[in-house]
Amino acid sequence: MALRALRLSVDAPDLGGLPWGVAVVAAGETSTTSHLLPDDAEVEIGSVSKGVTGLLFRDAVERGEVAPEDLLQQHLPLAGCPAGGVTLGSLAQHRSGLPRLPRIPGMAGRSWRLWRHAANPYDDTLAELLEQTRATTVGRARASYSNLGFELLGHAVAAAAGTTYAGLVRDRIAVPLGLDSWYVPATPAELSPRALAGTTRRGRAAEPWTGEGLGPAGGIRSTLGDLAAFAAALLDGSAPGVAALEPTASFAGPAVRIGDAWLTTTVRGRAITWHNGGTGGWRSFVGVDRDAGRAAVVVRATTRSVDRVGMDLLAPR
Repeated sequence: MALRALRLSVDAPDLGGLPWGVAVVAAGETSTTSHLLPDDAEVEIGSVSKGVTGLLFRDAVERGEVAPEDLLQQHLPLAGCPAGGVTLGSLAQHRSGLPRLPRIPGMAGRSWRLWRHAANPYDDTLAELLEQTRATTVGRARASYSNLGFELLGHAVAAAAGTTYAGLVRDRIAVPLGLDSWYVPATPAELSPRALAGTTRRGRAAEPWTGEGLGPAGGIRSTLGDLAAFAAALLDGSAPGVAALEPTASFAGPAVRIGDAWLTTTVRGRAITWHNGGTGGWRSFVGVDRDAGRAAVVVRATTRSVDRVGMDLLAPR
């Protein structure tokens, strides 16, 4: 696939100053442009990781390793607690009844440290995450975004495949698609020298988000080029589990529908399938217009949303 410079034609006032990168895939070519973002810099893609987990879940269903009606306790040691009785399919569509975060003492303090000191609030091991989950109640099953749900979904799929989540990403997504930069660091010590620090809205360097538990919901790192190659694989259907992009249920009224993690929204008459991401110092967006054969990727080292830029690239004003 050809790689060439992209002339950014959208109105993107949020992209000045701090490191950022944009890629557009169209007509078999990938075009990129960036500012203060080296080609080999690894960025945090945040909750775009949920989109990856959605693909891995759908791929595992197609392999016969899991089924949407499987209970979480069939794959993780959660028997005897409320979360153990939710289904993998409900987790994949954010309708399990699990809260956004575990309901445990000290969670408010983590949010405070994130806001005040740009600290990573999600550095739990898998064992710690499971212990928190056992103490968490499950509410009414309805559409409600859950980081906890996707953390558990990814680890359940990995357990069913007899590996770790990091290993699952490597073996079933990164290696087959040639995404050499992709990895899921469990600790800061696992970060490579090319990991680029993000920045808070107030200009403070943000602590990197690493954590074994976090991985499936927000822990993957990538270069801009590899994230563009991932978007191209979504577009041409070569990504494993690409059926995850098909919207099968409403998520936020009739305007937003959901597949396995991936959202589909009509923007200026275009059906855009997408996921965004945010960490303590990064924002990201990956979207595809499959009818038009066009994909867009945006990353920026800040906590200010880049969604509008991504949508404008796919559905020009």
